[in-house]
Amino acid sequence: MSEINTFAQQQNEYIELVAEIMQIRARGEKPLACVRTYGCQQNVADSETIKGMLAMMGYDFTENPEDADFILFNTCAVREHAEDRVFGNVGAIKSIKKKHPSTLIALCGCMMEQEHIVNRIYESFPFVGLVFGTHCLHEFPKLLYKSLTGGKRQFLRGNDDLLVHEGLPKRRDGAFKGWLPIMYGCDNFCSYCIVPYVRGRERSRSSSAILEEARQLINGGYKDITLLGQNVNSYGKGLEEDISFSELLRKIDSIDGDYTLRFMTSHPKDCTHELIDTIAAGRHISTHLHLPFQSGSDRILKLMNRKYTREKYLETVNYAKKKIPEISLTSDIIVGFPGETEEDFKQTLSLVEEVGFTSLFTFIYSKRVGTPAAVMDDPTSDEEKSERFQRLIKLQEKIAAKRCASMVGTVQRVLFEEKAKKDGIINARTSGNIVVEVEADQSVIGSFGEVKITDSGNWILKGRLNNNN
Repeated sequence: MSEINTFAQQQNEYIELVAEIMQIRARGEKPLACVRTYGCQQNVADSETIKGMLAMMGYDFTENPEDADFILFNTCAVREHAEDRVFGNVGAIKSIKKKHPSTLIALCGCMMEQEHIVNRIYESFPFVGLVFGTHCLHEFPKLLYKSLTGGKRQFLRGNDDLLVHEGLPKRRDGAFKGWLPIMYGCDNFCSYCIVPYVRGRERSRSSSAILEEARQLINGGYKDITLLGQNVNSYGKGLEEDISFSELLRKIDSIDGDYTLRFMTSHPKDCTHELIDTIAAGRHISTHLHLPFQSGSDRILKLMNRKYTREKYLETVNYAKKKIPEISLTSDIIVGFPGETEEDFKQTLSLVEEVGFTSLFTFIYSKRVGTPAAVMDDPTSDEEKSERFQRLIKLQEKIAAKRCASMVGTVQRVLFEEKAKKDGIINARTSGNIVVEVEADQSVIGSFGEVKITDSGNWILKGRLNNNN
């Protein structure tokens, strides 16, 4: 029996029951759900699945929690700031529950896979009626039904069955940009990272399921498709079929259509020459490679359990530059990892200078309970970490400005994405993932076009529609 049929048998009954209940219980003509998402693109994709199930249960959607019969926060556990935002926002909606007692408030996502977090929710937020972790997504209709009918708070987490549950519906947020998960979980266990503990071990979707979803997106007019995984380079491990990420990428790229194919995130230890060659030869594959290096110091990389060296990272980057001269490289950096010295940090700065990244996602180290790094000696003061952080930002601004300036006068193929805050300006995006501000009519949104770059800033470009458009 297929996983799709299994899902249908287990959950469709609950979907129908919830729909019947909410016809009576809804405050308006139709029940309304407010879903808020924190964190990474994988959480966004999970929320699209949850909204797909809610839509099947008869819900419409609202951005205003005051109007909602069901409020859900899909949470992130990667950094302390994200957790603090969740707790603050959950506390702020206590008044809604008091005003409308029938409103069901729920929390899901990565934070809910941590026992100490769930205990705090249980004890300090009694108005939260439903809590479930990342491994329970496929059971959402049953959990919602029990919450509406059982009279008891529902808490479920930590039942990772290592399966991939296909056939779950989606209600996508965008009309032309789509997220496509290809695998879940992580086996790397970097010493600072909570993800393997809250997302579970690596498990890949079958290539046939991925290709079918890719075709649906392309045939549905989606122009920008991003393949998602905690480490997409590990795709294929554990599958009966013998397939690598590079092979999967080539299969999707061979589908006819007018679209750009992106992926994230790519781990440096598994980023092969084959993958770079696949990008170079691709018809639709973006020339943007996000390759987090985290630290330029081999000593810190070893403490982080990253399983590559500075030399290996630079070899990979230099090969990518050679094969794809126009490649746009971005990365993640952690400043102030426990035990990082000034010399370690200078090695990070020198790597940033040597590579010349388009942009960086930079973070001051955030302690995560349950990870090895959380108990490491950390003598560096917060003031020193902040000072280093500012030096890194200043250096990257200089590099990014120089790179953007080098693109002035070129013609770039872009996807027009959204209205900018300035009247008459549309934000577009290059294959290399750089934003371009263009004076254009709103009718171009969701389409590709050519733009001549006329000016540049630190992070963005400015351009005008090419005469050939």
